[in-house]
Amino acid sequence: MSRIKRFFRTYRPFTRAGMQEMIAYRANFICFLIGEILSAFIMYFVWKAVFLSSDSETFMGFTMEDMVVYLFITFLTGYLTYSDGSFAVGEEIIDGSIAMRMIRPCSFEMCFLFQELGNRLISVSMIFVPMVAGVEIYRYAVSGSVRFQLGYFLLYILSLLFAYMISFYFNVCYGFMAFFFKNLWGTTLIKETVVGFLSGAIVPLAFLPSGLAQALNLLPFASLSYTPVMIYMGMYSTSQILFSFGLQIFWLLTMYGVTKLIWRSAVKHLAIQGG
Repeated sequence: MSRIKRFFRTYRPFTRAGMQEMIAYRANFICFLIGEILSAFIMYFVWKAVFLSSDSETFMGFTMEDMVVYLFITFLTGYLTYSDGSFAVGEEIIDGSIAMRMIRPCSFEMCFLFQELGNRLISVSMIFVPMVAGVEIYRYAVSGSVRFQLGYFLLYILSLLFAYMISFYFNVCYGFMAFFFKNLWGTTLIKETVVGFLSGAIVPLAFLPSGLAQALNLLPFASLSYTPVMIYMGMYSTSQILFSFGLQIFWLLTMYGVTKLIWRSAVKHLAIQGG
């Protein structure tokens, strides 16, 4: 128990720093949030046009109600599981400030993790409840009955936590590439686009050819967005939920292990630009 207390006492200041950073740059946060919400509404009108042009009330097994819920819960999930670890690590490698982190008597990635958790706490407090409430009010208005299911919601929260941790370690791994390539700005844009597609954030994986969809479901990217959203919507059976949790845990442990391996190799290539 004392070790656990010591652990949280060590990293608690990083959480406070993350919260203070979010509050200090709240204008950036609000502008970014507005931009993301507008993107979600743009996707809503695109899919609304698709359903209006269809002769059936369903499209690939989704009703328009399902699609609206999918779009906005996907937006919420993607926003809450987003990690800028790749950008933060890359910037510190470029400007040399990573040297200060390397001499601190604490875990390198844990410092980033707890700092990001501070950011996430502010985000959750501001958008999580309003977004979920808005989606459920919409479902009630369309169907005339309460569609919210506490069991699926709690499973969604658990899957969301796994998704964030996978996202964090994946982006830290990617950020370590700056040890070798020095600049990740261009490749980061490509990475985010590819991950967005493979995670089902742009097009639901169920809309893809069955073979391709099954293959993508096994990759870590589906665990970032598609899996939590499908659980929230109640579209997974009990066996599928258990399998999905097992897959998320597998990819989390894999990403954690890869992070450690890359870190041990990457520090040997550290060369500070201008240093």
